[in-house]
Amino acid sequence: MRAMAMSRRNLLAVGTFALAGASSISATVRARTQATRGANNEEIVRRYYKAWEKKDWGPIDVLLAENFTFTSANKDDHISKSAFKTQCWESQIEFIDHFELKRLMTQGDWAFVKYLCRTKNGKSLRNVEYFQFRGEKIAAIECYFGAPSSFPSAVSTGSS
Repeated sequence: MRAMAMSRRNLLAVGTFALAGASSISATVRARTQATRGANNEEIVRRYYKAWEKKDWGPIDVLLAENFTFTSANKDDHISKSAFKTQCWESQIEFIDHFELKRLMTQGDWAFVKYLCRTKNGKSLRNVEYFQFRGEKIAAIECYFGAPSSFPSAVSTGSS
């Protein structure tokens, strides 16, 4: 076998190109992983709203992480899953007919959703919600809306 002589300059150039190639492969893999995770998170968000429409807590309970928190302008500051069920689900579920997801953006471990909520008596309200994910679970939701007069119950009963 014959040894090949290579200058330090050429060796450095070859090493530089090898590192550049490896880093671009890594970036491509990372981008594909984020795209896959984003698609999965989009599906989780859609299943979450469908469960509200079906009035079925079971799928929501499965989608929410055990240490899930919910935050809103209604003095809900990082409330637990059980408090969310009592304060939000149980008090609003009977007023909701369906959701029209107007915008759904996901990236990595978060999603933003803008929706139109239709109440059973044909009225509507708009909200924006920010989701954070941990694996295949919803770790937290922050809900942004106007005054409590924009809740499904208030819109439905005309107490706004």
